Amino acid sequence: MSLIILDRDGVINYDSDKYIKSPEEWIPIPGSLEAIARLHQEGYKIVVVTNQSGIARGLFDMDILHRIHLKMLEAVRHKGGEIDAISFCPHAPTDGCRCRKPLPGLFEDIAERLKTNLAGVYVVGDSISDVLAARAAYASPVLVRTGKTAPDLEKDELQGVPVFADLAAFADSLLSGRLSPV
Repeated sequence: MSLIILDRDGVINYDSDKYIKSPEEWIPIPGSLEAIARLHQEGYKIVVVTNQSGIARGLFDMDILHRIHLKMLEAVRHKGGEIDAISFCPHAPTDGCRCRKPLPGLFEDIAERLKTNLAGVYVVGDSISDVLAARAAYASPVLVRTGKTAPDLEKDELQGVPVFADLAAFADSLLSGRLSPV
């Protein structure tokens, strides 16, 4: 199975230190929706995995999160793409759950639901927690510079991780054969 796992905030849409709390605040990064569409059209299943601690913090509720995700899904479909699944962690960092990245719980759930092994599956993220979660799930981490990556690029945990300007550059590289599927 050809599968790509994407973080949401900072990869598909602009991130905010104040959280994305409404559909109006969800603004796609230029080229990200088209990249998802191209990957989908080339036969990749696309799964979004995202920490959403704004729920635990009381900044928004499940209904708002659903409306944000509905906006994202409709925007991707408008470009000719599809997101096959969205998995999220609603917990705060102090809740001690296994689903919050950098722990691999959400990734393990995806592997179980899709009855697949994540070895060699690209996980595109924008932070160290995305890289650590991908590695813990035996997936292949990739970083984009459109989110929180830039200050951390020199950290040891990120050595050897491919870095791209944005999701569109990752898709270009993968689909052109410059970045081989692992």
